[in-house]
Amino acid sequence: MFTRTIAPPGTTIRNLILAAALLLLALAAGADAWAHGVAEGDKGYIQESSGVLFWPFVYLGAKHMVTGYDHLLFLFGVIFFLYRMKDIGLYVTLFAIGHSTTMLFGVLTGISASAYLIDAIIGLSVVYKALDNLGAYQRWFGFQPNTKAATLIFGFFHGFGLATKILEFEIAKEGLIPNLLAFNIGVEIGQLLALAAILILMGYWRRTPSFMRHAFAANVLLMTAGFVLVGYQLAGYAVS
Repeated sequence: MFTRTIAPPGTTIRNLILAAALLLLALAAGADAWAHGVAEGDKGYIQESSGVLFWPFVYLGAKHMVTGYDHLLFLFGVIFFLYRMKDIGLYVTLFAIGHSTTMLFGVLTGISASAYLIDAIIGLSVVYKALDNLGAYQRWFGFQPNTKAATLIFGFFHGFGLATKILEFEIAKEGLIPNLLAFNIGVEIGQLLALAAILILMGYWRRTPSFMRHAFAANVLLMTAGFVLVGYQLAGYAVS
């Protein structure tokens, strides 16, 4: 059990509301980069490529993970109260297994769904983890969901969201499997790089007296970001 119950300090409520408003504005300004958006240059490269291109696809996979707001927000929530590398490695591995499985399965089988709805679920995964960190399920329902199972299941959705986007680009059949494997290797490399940066920052923060005092605010902001992602994707689905 790694979830802790944290309560909001009364003196930080006003600052918390202000920070949430600023976060909403920041996310709105960068809406085009959310979730599984792909840069136009990368999109063109994927569509025009043919044959085995191992290293370029490794680079594209790493770039996707390092710049993917949804993945990073979810990972941040997952490791927020994890201190031992053994536990961090377990949860990150579960997420990687889920992400890799559905990405490869979705592209190879051609099974897809609305990218907007999948990305809305991914936004909900961020909300779920923030509420978990806040101890909401224990207070509201008197039980703690299985955090390992949830991490794996949401990993499935994260991977399926990426598969749906890749299918839209009609990637060439020639060299498809090696390129997908290379892309997935890149995703995992990017995940490790992003995770290392997050852990370094978290390590410094955790050693300060303010960590537990500001943990509530950090997870409310995380939850806010998740809701914004959900709202943006549902609005896109409604007008598409």
